[in-house]
Amino acid sequence: MTLSDPHQLATVLEGLLLASGKPMSLERLCELFEEAERPDIGVFRDALSILARSCEGRAFELKEVASGYRLQVRERFAPWVGRLWEERPQRYSRALLETLALIAYRQPITRGEIEDVRGVAVNSNITKTLLEREWIRVVGYRDVPGRPAMFATTKGFLDHFNLKSLDELPPLAALRELEPEPELALDDDAEVPAGLQARADLALQEDGEAAEPREETSFRSLLAELDDMEQGLKTDFDDLRLADDADDEQDEAHVVDQDADESLH
Repeated sequence: MTLSDPHQLATVLEGLLLASGKPMSLERLCELFEEAERPDIGVFRDALSILARSCEGRAFELKEVASGYRLQVRERFAPWVGRLWEERPQRYSRALLETLALIAYRQPITRGEIEDVRGVAVNSNITKTLLEREWIRVVGYRDVPGRPAMFATTKGFLDHFNLKSLDELPPLAALRELEPEPELALDDDAEVPAGLQARADLALQEDGEAAEPREETSFRSLLAELDDMEQGLKTDFDDLRLADDADDEQDEAHVVDQDADESLH
């Protein structure tokens, strides 16, 4: 095999990426070749381009994320591929997703600053879960009384949501404000729709075990569905408020009728 030939090298890289089950940087790929046989860096880049084109029309693609390159199932196949895992996926609350979104867009940010935006306290289990998933990390401490920790996202967050860098996050202006109305505070732990959960958990590797390459969640679709869910919650609340107003009017009318009857007697 002539490794200086990009087409032949592309085949070798395909095997390496399939076997790794996780993203691999260009530097790491180069290290896997003996120095005497190692092609130039330009040949590696050409080979990766050839490999990407060879995936066209197939169920998987070559994707570059923050940690490097990986072969993964295309997102449109997520509903079927997700059925391979029979275990019940972990449920993500609306409060957790809002917290993650605020960290992603306003990092570095403290827990207190998140609470100021959301208008409610941040449950300590939320930050604990995000830290355990290695989606966020502590990057320093704010120079104010109490020196609160500042959170930022990790490469693991970018990898999970299929992003190469934070520049690929959808524009915040395209999403509704995440500041909830006070009345929604009781719904902070509402479950996320099942369709969103299926995609959000598709790429998750339980207990850090290696798994077959699978498609990552689109952060744009995750936030869009979160946005739709919030709109639905607000619509439901408005319906309840209208119903309460109607009940109040009926109660007032009943009181007036009673007063009228008493005056007649």
